[in-house]
Amino acid sequence: MFPLLTVGLLVLLAIVVVLSTIKIVPQGREFTVERFGRYVRTLKPGINILTPFVETIGARINMMEQVLDVPRQEVITKDNVTVQVDAIVFIQVMDAASAAYRVTNLDYAITQLSMTNLRTVVGNMELDEVLSQRDQINTRLLAVIDEATSPWGVKVARIEIKDLLPPPDISNAMARQMKAERERRAVITEADGEKQAAIARAEGAKQAAILEAEGRREAAFRDAEARERSAEAEAEATRMVSEAIAKGDVNAINYFVAQRYVDAFAKLAESPQQRTVIVPAEMSSMIGSIAGVSELINSARGGAREG
Repeated sequence: MFPLLTVGLLVLLAIVVVLSTIKIVPQGREFTVERFGRYVRTLKPGINILTPFVETIGARINMMEQVLDVPRQEVITKDNVTVQVDAIVFIQVMDAASAAYRVTNLDYAITQLSMTNLRTVVGNMELDEVLSQRDQINTRLLAVIDEATSPWGVKVARIEIKDLLPPPDISNAMARQMKAERERRAVITEADGEKQAAIARAEGAKQAAILEAEGRREAAFRDAEARERSAEAEAEATRMVSEAIAKGDVNAINYFVAQRYVDAFAKLAESPQQRTVIVPAEMSSMIGSIAGVSELINSARGGAREG
């Protein structure tokens, strides 16, 4: 009976010794080992062997990145405006021994440190800067808190301002200011559009006036050219008739007489007070004289070409 009890106790003792000696550390964790209460080493993830009855597990440290919530607090800005601010801090333990033995309650210490520095940073800024420069606040907080937690074996990855709440009266004033600013921009945009439209209309009118002036200039040039050609033709005809008169041709003299007669008759017909136009009987003979002169001019031109 007693030998069986002894064997059972020995087996139980062996099981206890094995369980206290073999330690399995899960991934993302590290365990500190103490020998008679003094830190000696850190266990990494996996199976680890301890010295029975001498070494024990001290602290179980989470080595993964963690998120700490910084409680909301009231902060007075540089221009004496009270704002409510809260934040979140992303940390990761890099040295398990320092995190376990250099600070008591690591999460609480980092939270209090973040709240203190948040009041300091925001208190040195005016309200407009606090609302518009969150990135600058985050950067300054990150630099200060990371440096302070470095002896604890902790790396502060980033810190973010989660919310900023100014007083209700300030919020209403900001809303009205934003509305007035948007209305001002709308008026400026509308005025700029009208200005551009007026410029476009003026430019169009200018181009139209230029094109119209160019058209009148071209028409005047064409009219002048036509009159010049008509004058040249008239001068050529006069020269030919003058040469014919110089040679004693009677038809040339009749041409000048008929031309004057026709011009006078045309003026008589165009008179607004003249209701009846009398065609003289000698009109046919005058027309014949003009036809003869026309033949004379044609024959003179033909002789000039042959010469």
